[in-house]
Amino acid sequence: MAVNVDLTVVWAFIIAFAVFAYVVMDGFDLGIGILFPSFEVGRERDRAMNSIAPVWDGNETWLVLGGGGLFAAFPLAYAVILPATYPLIIAMLLGLVFRGVAFEFRWRDPSHRRLWDFAFTGGSLVAAMAQGMTLGALLQGIDVVDRAYAGSWFDWFTPYTLLTGIGTVAGYALLGACWLVLKTEGELHDKARKWGRMALAGVAICFLAVSFATLSVDASIGDRWGFSMSHIEPARFLPLAPVPLVSMALVVWLWRDLSMKQGAVGTAPDWRPYLLAAGIFASGYVGLGVSLYPFIVPYEISIHEAAARDNALVLMLVGAVIMLPIILAYTAYVYSLFWGKVKPGDGYHAH
Repeated sequence: MAVNVDLTVVWAFIIAFAVFAYVVMDGFDLGIGILFPSFEVGRERDRAMNSIAPVWDGNETWLVLGGGGLFAAFPLAYAVILPATYPLIIAMLLGLVFRGVAFEFRWRDPSHRRLWDFAFTGGSLVAAMAQGMTLGALLQGIDVVDRAYAGSWFDWFTPYTLLTGIGTVAGYALLGACWLVLKTEGELHDKARKWGRMALAGVAICFLAVSFATLSVDASIGDRWGFSMSHIEPARFLPLAPVPLVSMALVVWLWRDLSMKQGAVGTAPDWRPYLLAAGIFASGYVGLGVSLYPFIVPYEISIHEAAARDNALVLMLVGAVIMLPIILAYTAYVYSLFWGKVKPGDGYHAH
């Protein structure tokens, strides 16, 4: 019996998975950069750096896969989204470059370490803000005429995109703090729990603000959820209600875990805060999918309208089937190889 596979949906899932993997993996790298000024100069900053040293550059593999997959599988969407967000994409790439250069140069050029620390924080903050504002620019809608971007250079800059940018910065700071809970001990570990609670409060506030603001962006989103500022349609809302309810439950659970001191009776294992933080991102990601499907350029172009020809999708899928398991296996191997706490003096750049 023949099985019909919608290649467009398969590739949409692959790209969505790559983007999510990038967010939860490179997100904690950027989060540590955002939190970096809060660390004490010297061993504390060195330990934070060494906690991500083995994995930070490999995490960006998923960004390449997501962007490359969009270009190859959905060329029309790529041709519309990129011109609409060029300043943000350029800012993000420059931020990632400065972050990467600073990561190495702060060890090789200790006489200018303060400058490189500033570049590390600045690059991380700019990259995170640009990614969040890019998401906001997509959610608020892109002006499309005759299958081409018809807006201006700065259509992406609005209060809404600033809100999504700030929310992303808070979210990455949360991932970074939870990563430090997993990877460190002692005073830095306790500080990470405090920073995690502060970031979690910011995430919760931004999550609510963005959720309600998004309802006013396009009427179709409120219709999809059966929820608006004036009324609720139970028949539509109730089947989707588990998504926000799970998000709220994860926020409460994570707050409880972060409020416990290391070694106290009943303390959660150190790996759980990061897993819960990733779960919060996952629940938000599901909500995003519910709001936007089947659009890839929100409210204008669907995934089927933007997709490449089936023969191209099949050819690329063969490569993806081969390469994705290799990438996943390599990533799992690296994380398992460098599993455990980072102690003073550990790491590539130990003195």
